[in-house]
Amino acid sequence: MPEPARVRRTRTEDLTRSEVDSIRELLVAAFGTDEDEAFTDDDWEHAIGGLHFVCDLNGAIVAHASVVERELHVDTRALRTGYVEAVATAPDHQGAGLGSLVMADANAYIRDTFELGALGTGRQAFYEQLGWRTWIGPSGVRTTDGVRPTPEEDGYLMVLTTPTSPPLDMNATITCEWRPGDVW
Repeated sequence: MPEPARVRRTRTEDLTRSEVDSIRELLVAAFGTDEDEAFTDDDWEHAIGGLHFVCDLNGAIVAHASVVERELHVDTRALRTGYVEAVATAPDHQGAGLGSLVMADANAYIRDTFELGALGTGRQAFYEQLGWRTWIGPSGVRTTDGVRPTPEEDGYLMVLTTPTSPPLDMNATITCEWRPGDVW
């Protein structure tokens, strides 16, 4: 009898080398080889240092998401944010609800821990069914020279409110700190 899928939470430093390799292979396979969509080393750097949500099925890792802490600003208000990174399901298991299972646990963690959840995606319908909303206002990145607009991200950013979220003006400017690779 096959085992049921289970999601476990683990910190980056508690992942074994074998688990890291399996997760990275899953992410590379799921994101594909298209240059604009491929999973990069910078993407992996963005996904570590927080909490990983790992879905195991019959002894194999088949889905993954991570939540890292970031400080996003809505207008001038700083919000402690659980930022979702590296969400993927192994290609041969897509469409079976495993990504939803992983994200349901990630959502619970975000709601219990942060003022806001955020992520960048082109798959809004998937996240909308899990309670996420598309950010309407403009986006930007905070740099040493001030805020630089990131219009290429507008319409791709989504947020998840939590019990500690302040009232949010979804038309306001939202900004993140600068980082290598994709800032969002």
